[in-house]
Amino acid sequence: MSADDLSPLKARDGEPAFAEPWQAQVIALAAALVAEGRFSAAQWSAALGAEIRRASQAGAPDTTATYYQSALDALERLAQEQALTDATALAMRKAAWVEAYEHTPHGQPVELKR
Repeated sequence: MSADDLSPLKARDGEPAFAEPWQAQVIALAAALVAEGRFSAAQWSAALGAEIRRASQAGAPDTTATYYQSALDALERLAQEQALTDATALAMRKAAWVEAYEHTPHGQPVELKR
């Protein structure tokens, strides 16, 4: 394996593929769930495609931000369909994250309580 094989993923314009850590985490989590057999690669692909189409039909711009939001939406949808979580648990976790974010000093990492 060469050093080039270990370089960050690049978008077509030469910029990093992930603008934010959460974007990489969404893709990594989806890949891990496929590897664990929680859902198939075909299910992931279909769910992601459906979310991208939904975003496009809603007038969202064709940007990497829209793509990764679609990936997150697809992951949440599949996780619920596969009974890995439910809408209530997702809403509670999102509310906890907002609470933690709003009470974290600037420049410090946001930490969620378990």
